[in-house]
Amino acid sequence: MLRYALAVLASLTVLPAYATEAGWALLRDGGHVVLLRHAMAQAASDPANLDIEDCSTQSNLTDRGRQQARKIGALFAARAASTEKVLSSRYCRTEETARLAFGDASVEPFEPLDPVAADGAVRNEQLQSILAAIRAFSGSGNLVLVTHLETINALTGAGAREGEAVIVRPESERLHVLARIIN
Repeated sequence: MLRYALAVLASLTVLPAYATEAGWALLRDGGHVVLLRHAMAQAASDPANLDIEDCSTQSNLTDRGRQQARKIGALFAARAASTEKVLSSRYCRTEETARLAFGDASVEPFEPLDPVAADGAVRNEQLQSILAAIRAFSGSGNLVLVTHLETINALTGAGAREGEAVIVRPESERLHVLARIIN
Protein backbone atom coordinates (compact mmCIF):
# COMPACT_ATOMS: atom_id res chain seq x y z
CA MET A 1 0.00 0.00 0.00
CA LEU A 2 2.83 2.40 0.85
CA ARG A 3 4.51 1.66 -2.50
CA TYR A 4 1.29 2.46 -4.33
CA ALA A 5 0.92 5.77 -2.48
CA LEU A 6 4.53 6.70 -3.27
CA ALA A 7 4.05 5.81 -6.93
CA VAL A 8 0.97 8.03 -7.11
CA LEU A 9 2.84 10.93 -5.47
CA ALA A 10 5.78 10.48 -7.83
CA SER A 11 3.52 10.53 -10.87
CA LEU A 12 1.93 13.79 -9.71
CA THR A 13 5.33 15.50 -9.79
CA VAL A 14 6.26 14.02 -13.17
CA LEU A 15 3.00 14.88 -14.99
CA PRO A 16 3.40 18.70 -14.82
CA ALA A 17 7.01 18.41 -16.01
CA TYR A 18 5.93 16.14 -18.88
CA ALA A 19 3.06 18.47 -19.78
CA THR A 20 5.42 21.43 -19.74
CA GLU A 21 7.98 19.68 -21.98
CA ALA A 22 5.26 18.68 -24.45
CA GLY A 23 4.14 22.32 -24.53
CA TRP A 24 7.63 23.61 -25.25
CA ALA A 25 8.02 21.02 -28.02
CA LEU A 26 4.90 22.38 -29.72
CA LEU A 27 5.95 26.01 -29.31
CA ARG A 28 9.41 25.33 -30.78
CA ASP A 29 7.70 24.50 -34.07
CA GLY A 30 5.78 27.80 -34.13
CA GLY A 31 2.35 28.45 -35.58
CA HIS A 32 0.57 27.78 -32.27
CA VAL A 33 -1.86 29.74 -30.13
CA VAL A 34 -1.23 30.23 -26.41
CA LEU A 35 -3.75 31.37 -23.82
CA LEU A 36 -1.63 32.77 -20.99
CA ARG A 37 -3.26 33.50 -17.65
CA HIS A 38 -1.84 36.65 -16.08
CA ALA A 39 0.91 36.21 -13.49
CA MET A 40 0.31 36.21 -9.73
CA ALA A 41 -1.97 39.04 -8.61
CA GLN A 42 -2.87 40.62 -5.26
CA ALA A 43 -6.42 39.28 -5.08
CA ALA A 44 -8.65 36.74 -6.77
CA SER A 45 -11.12 39.41 -7.84
CA ASP A 46 -11.27 43.13 -8.50
CA PRO A 47 -12.86 45.66 -6.13
CA ALA A 48 -16.41 46.86 -6.85
CA ASN A 49 -15.12 50.31 -7.87
CA LEU A 50 -13.07 48.95 -10.79
CA ASP A 51 -12.12 51.50 -13.44
CA ILE A 52 -10.42 49.95 -16.47
CA GLU A 53 -8.38 53.15 -16.94
CA ASP A 54 -7.13 53.29 -13.32
CA CYS A 55 -4.79 50.54 -12.11
CA SER A 56 -5.23 51.64 -8.48
CA THR A 57 -8.82 50.31 -8.64
CA GLN A 58 -7.77 46.84 -9.85
CA SER A 59 -6.07 43.75 -8.47
CA ASN A 60 -2.51 44.11 -9.78
CA LEU A 61 0.56 41.92 -10.03
CA THR A 62 2.53 41.23 -6.88
CA ASP A 63 6.33 41.47 -6.89
CA ARG A 64 6.38 37.69 -7.25
CA GLY A 65 3.97 38.03 -10.19
CA ARG A 66 6.35 40.48 -11.90
CA GLN A 67 9.21 38.01 -11.42
CA GLN A 68 6.99 35.25 -12.80
CA ALA A 69 6.13 37.33 -15.89
CA ARG A 70 9.82 38.05 -16.58
CA LYS A 71 10.59 34.34 -16.19
CA ILE A 72 7.82 33.44 -18.64
CA GLY A 73 9.29 35.84 -21.19
CA ALA A 74 12.81 34.48 -20.72
CA LEU A 75 11.54 30.92 -21.17
CA PHE A 76 9.59 31.82 -24.30
CA ALA A 77 12.68 33.54 -25.73
CA ALA A 78 14.88 30.53 -24.98
CA ARG A 79 12.55 27.60 -25.68
CA ALA A 80 9.94 28.64 -28.26
CA ALA A 81 9.81 29.89 -31.80
CA SER A 82 9.37 33.64 -32.06
CA THR A 83 6.30 35.20 -30.54
CA GLU A 84 4.69 36.77 -33.57
CA LYS A 85 1.86 38.63 -31.88
CA VAL A 86 0.73 39.31 -28.30
CA LEU A 87 -2.86 40.31 -27.55
CA SER A 88 -3.80 41.24 -24.00
CA SER A 89 -6.86 41.97 -21.93
CA ARG A 90 -7.01 45.67 -21.07
CA TYR A 91 -6.73 44.99 -17.33
CA CYS A 92 -3.51 46.24 -15.72
CA ARG A 93 -2.38 42.81 -14.45
CA THR A 94 -2.69 41.23 -17.89
CA GLU A 95 -1.05 44.11 -19.75
CA GLU A 96 1.80 44.20 -17.23
CA THR A 97 2.27 40.43 -17.54
CA ALA A 98 2.39 40.74 -21.34
CA ARG A 99 4.78 43.72 -21.34
CA LEU A 100 7.18 42.21 -18.81
CA ALA A 101 7.21 38.89 -20.67
CA PHE A 102 7.23 40.03 -24.30
CA GLY A 103 8.21 43.71 -24.34
CA ASP A 104 6.18 46.91 -24.56
CA ALA A 105 6.17 47.25 -28.34
CA SER A 106 4.71 43.84 -29.09
CA VAL A 107 1.61 44.03 -26.84
CA GLU A 108 -1.75 44.97 -28.33
CA PRO A 109 -4.77 45.51 -26.02
CA PHE A 110 -7.73 43.38 -27.16
CA GLU A 111 -10.99 44.09 -25.29
CA PRO A 112 -12.57 40.65 -25.88
CA LEU A 113 -9.83 39.15 -23.66
CA ASP A 114 -11.20 41.08 -20.64
CA PRO A 115 -13.04 38.84 -18.13
CA VAL A 116 -16.09 37.30 -19.78
CA ALA A 117 -19.31 39.26 -19.46
CA ALA A 118 -22.20 38.01 -17.34
CA ASP A 119 -24.74 38.91 -20.05
CA GLY A 120 -25.15 35.89 -22.35
CA ALA A 121 -25.32 37.78 -25.64
CA VAL A 122 -22.34 40.01 -24.81
CA ARG A 123 -20.40 36.98 -23.57
CA ASN A 124 -21.09 35.06 -26.78
CA GLU A 125 -20.00 38.02 -28.91
CA GLN A 126 -16.84 38.37 -26.83
CA LEU A 127 -15.91 34.68 -27.18
CA GLN A 128 -16.69 34.71 -30.90
CA SER A 129 -14.32 37.69 -31.34
CA ILE A 130 -11.53 35.77 -29.61
CA LEU A 131 -12.18 32.66 -31.70
CA ALA A 132 -12.18 34.78 -34.89
CA ALA A 133 -8.79 36.29 -33.96
CA ILE A 134 -7.40 32.81 -33.29
CA ARG A 135 -8.79 31.36 -36.53
CA ALA A 136 -7.36 34.30 -38.50
CA PHE A 137 -3.85 33.64 -37.20
CA SER A 138 -1.61 31.87 -39.69
CA GLY A 139 1.88 32.98 -38.71
CA SER A 140 5.05 30.96 -38.46
CA GLY A 141 5.69 32.24 -34.93
CA ASN A 142 3.32 31.83 -31.99
CA LEU A 143 0.28 33.91 -31.04
CA VAL A 144 -0.02 34.67 -27.31
CA LEU A 145 -3.28 35.89 -25.74
CA VAL A 146 -2.86 37.12 -22.17
CA THR A 147 -6.14 36.87 -20.31
CA HIS A 148 -8.02 35.73 -17.19
CA LEU A 149 -9.08 32.41 -15.66
CA GLU A 150 -12.76 32.98 -16.51
CA THR A 151 -11.97 33.63 -20.16
CA ILE A 152 -9.72 30.57 -20.47
CA ASN A 153 -12.41 28.46 -18.82
CA ALA A 154 -15.14 29.78 -21.14
CA LEU A 155 -13.00 29.04 -24.22
CA THR A 156 -11.68 25.61 -23.22
CA GLY A 157 -13.75 24.27 -20.34
CA ALA A 158 -10.49 24.03 -18.36
CA GLY A 159 -8.79 26.15 -15.74
CA ALA A 160 -5.28 27.56 -15.55
CA ARG A 161 -3.00 28.64 -12.74
CA GLU A 162 -1.62 32.16 -12.57
CA GLY A 163 1.17 32.35 -15.14
CA GLU A 164 0.17 29.08 -16.82
CA ALA A 165 0.26 28.83 -20.60
CA VAL A 166 -2.37 26.70 -22.34
CA ILE A 167 -1.60 25.78 -25.95
CA VAL A 168 -4.82 25.43 -27.94
CA ARG A 169 -6.29 24.89 -31.38
CA PRO A 170 -9.78 25.79 -32.62
CA GLU A 171 -12.30 22.96 -32.60
CA SER A 172 -15.93 23.83 -33.43
CA GLU A 173 -17.19 26.40 -30.90
CA ARG A 174 -14.44 25.81 -28.34
CA LEU A 175 -10.70 25.49 -28.15
CA HIS A 176 -9.03 22.12 -27.74
CA VAL A 177 -6.17 22.05 -25.21
CA LEU A 178 -3.04 20.54 -26.79
CA ALA A 179 -0.59 21.06 -23.93
CA ARG A 180 0.21 23.21 -20.92
CA ILE A 181 3.26 25.00 -19.62
CA ILE A 182 3.25 25.38 -15.86
CA ASN A 183 5.55 28.03 -14.42
